[in-house]
Amino acid sequence: MTSRTLVLLGTRKGAFILELDAEREQATVRGPFCEAMPIAHLVWDPLQGALLAGAGSPWYGPIVWRSLDLGETWTQSSEGLRFEGESDSAEAADAADPADADSVSNAPAVERIWNLTPAGDTIFAGVEPAGLFRSEDGGVTWAHVGGLREHPSRPSWQPSAGGLMLHSIVPHPNDPDRMWVAISSVGVFRTVDAGATWEPCNHGVRALFAAEEHAETSHCIHKLVQHPDRPDTLFQQSHTGIYRSDDRGTTWSDGNAGLPSTFGFPIAVHPRDPQTIWTVPLNGDDQGRFMPGGRAAVWQSRDGGESWAEQTEGLPQQDAYLGVLREAMAVDGHDPVGVYIGTSTGQLFGSRDEGRSWRLLADYLPGISSVVIA
Repeated sequence: MTSRTLVLLGTRKGAFILELDAEREQATVRGPFCEAMPIAHLVWDPLQGALLAGAGSPWYGPIVWRSLDLGETWTQSSEGLRFEGESDSAEAADAADPADADSVSNAPAVERIWNLTPAGDTIFAGVEPAGLFRSEDGGVTWAHVGGLREHPSRPSWQPSAGGLMLHSIVPHPNDPDRMWVAISSVGVFRTVDAGATWEPCNHGVRALFAAEEHAETSHCIHKLVQHPDRPDTLFQQSHTGIYRSDDRGTTWSDGNAGLPSTFGFPIAVHPRDPQTIWTVPLNGDDQGRFMPGGRAAVWQSRDGGESWAEQTEGLPQQDAYLGVLREAMAVDGHDPVGVYIGTSTGQLFGSRDEGRSWRLLADYLPGISSVVIA
């Protein structure tokens, strides 16, 4: 049987599908889909055989696009993507009883979808302002997981430069009651009771915006990932560096030795070896958020973050002022593993040999927000 690898791309102007042949050598691109709306995350739900795209804006509100035929046709829905007390529309708010005006005006409006994560027969959505939703019907309707926003720390939550968003969702692969999420710029939270209650998990992570160096919250986490076969092992890329936890997020250790910068957005884990991870360091705030020195490089660790090696073969090494966003890095399940990065200026690079060599797979796309492999 001929196998295909689909690289799912969310971009600033719609969703795209890049199809690779069995050798991961020839690539064809289809799109844009979803009416060229900004797509923060395009994912594959294997249970229903569906593509799901998260979108939204302050003008259109949150939208989940859905395709059951690999992008040939799409439907959209935002049913249920509201916090308790939020009105269905501006017209409903205008028509509300004046006595209820405070409850309507104080309920934040969900602006956009930042993350979609299938977990068994449930799909989770992370939104802005920070909140978590679940769907039990394949993304057609949604319900708010209210326990997270009821956490006592919520009045102190502050946005990062990109907004106050829940951008990483990490379900436990074997226990549906357990899950981790990450919020910018608040931190990592976990639940052991299906979202009824949550606790912060940021011990050992340096806080950027708090008076205490190791505060309970006030952490600008950029991306949270988990090893698929070792669910107690978590990695994060934050504003202050890369961290690893081997105890379900209870404690974190620094993993930045040898990197050219502690700042970056994406991090990816080898699907079989929990010691092998990849990241893309960027210059910090005061130097512009692009690859240091204008040289494109992916960095790999084979010892869980204890040391790092630069991978540059095939990547541009001059005048490459590129950035890679938090969802724009992915790995496939082949042997050897393929690694993919999408840039905010519309280039997609891929490696068929775990990062040892790279080539340009697509160019002149809109800025790439997410890269997911199906």
